[in-house]
Amino acid sequence: MSTATLPPAGDWIRGISIRQPWATAIAAGAKPIENRPQPWSWRGWLLLHASLQTDRSALRLPLVARAIRGRDLPTGAVIGVARLTGCHQDPDGAPPCGAWSEPGQWHLELAGVQELALPVPVRGRLGPWKPGEDLVAQVLQQLPDFRP
Repeated sequence: MSTATLPPAGDWIRGISIRQPWATAIAAGAKPIENRPQPWSWRGWLLLHASLQTDRSALRLPLVARAIRGRDLPTGAVIGVARLTGCHQDPDGAPPCGAWSEPGQWHLELAGVQELALPVPVRGRLGPWKPGEDLVAQVLQQLPDFRP
């Protein structure tokens, strides 16, 4: 599907802003879960936006260190795309559903992750945000085989 045949960006794709190093761990394909305090009803493609903030304490976690080893940690830019396929919360008292899951949080389930070779600078927002056509076009230029 060419960009000329895609529906408007706001109809099929959203953006999600994530602090570093978590954003890079997702873009690298190592972290299939993003933890959020509230559930998301959106399902579909997401632009992975590395926010301006860095979670410095996370840099010392072995799981994170392995996932981001040798990678840059850009901020204020879209660094990849992923498909949000589900959202769940572990039952009270149950073990976490995975190594990246935080107890008490809602777990956004991510698949089909594709990392961009060059970060695309842009301001993010809280919650799922609608990207503009120009931003989506810049991202898709780097992913010529991408098919939503």
